[in-house]
Amino acid sequence: MTRIDAKFAELAAQGKKAFVSYVMAGDPDFDRSLEIVRGLPAAGVDIIELGLPFTDPMADGPTIQMAGQRALDVGMTLKRTLELAAAFRKEDDTTPIVLMGYYNPIYSMGVPAFLVAAKAAGIDGLIIVDLPPEEDTELCIPAQEAGLNFIRLATPTTDDARLTRVAENTSGFVYYVSITGITGAAEAQADDVSPAVERIRKATGLPVVVGFGVNTPEKSRAIAAVADGVVVGSAIVSQIAAGKSTDDILAFVKTLSDGAHSG
Repeated sequence: MTRIDAKFAELAAQGKKAFVSYVMAGDPDFDRSLEIVRGLPAAGVDIIELGLPFTDPMADGPTIQMAGQRALDVGMTLKRTLELAAAFRKEDDTTPIVLMGYYNPIYSMGVPAFLVAAKAAGIDGLIIVDLPPEEDTELCIPAQEAGLNFIRLATPTTDDARLTRVAENTSGFVYYVSITGITGAAEAQADDVSPAVERIRKATGLPVVVGFGVNTPEKSRAIAAVADGVVVGSAIVSQIAAGKSTDDILAFVKTLSDGAHSG
């Protein structure tokens, strides 16, 4: 059982939904990013999604793109991202960390070397948005064999046939993209999300966490009520971009987690 599996089992026993927060590793710099990440669990975050800075993102809207560029500008790399995760693990051995990004930096490092380094750094799962199921032998299956969850995205355009394919080697949870578009582009609607979540649960048997378009405590509560958890990214990254203090950022995160947990 991975930390992700254990966290969902713990939350289910408590009758709670998961709150997942996304931050870009190294935004606005290494030390400040680590400070924010270290404060997330106390702010109610159940699972941390740690963004891997990359020059050519495809699914990310302007807010996340600019966060990635800020991180790259201060020298963040895949190696430095794993160093940040390892530094977090020195103080927290229980909160799951999911590395979210694109395959190119991993390919450049080499899959075997990456998996060894990711395990050593305390990474629990991967969301690699540009590797479809047809490429499972590339990273997905080796990652699962190394003890990492490989988490897939499902979208409003994923039909039943494709969902069966998506589910084959997915573990940990399914990330449901609630809108057709990029991150931060529109708001998720609970009435639209609910039937999709039920369909994915039946097809996979896995928890379904909803992201893209959750940006307020009220929205967090509404989406959590119809899913197994919610992800908030752009709204948190916007606070970092605005130069808010760490305390203010974490206080904002706490409002979002309280919303999800009350859902």
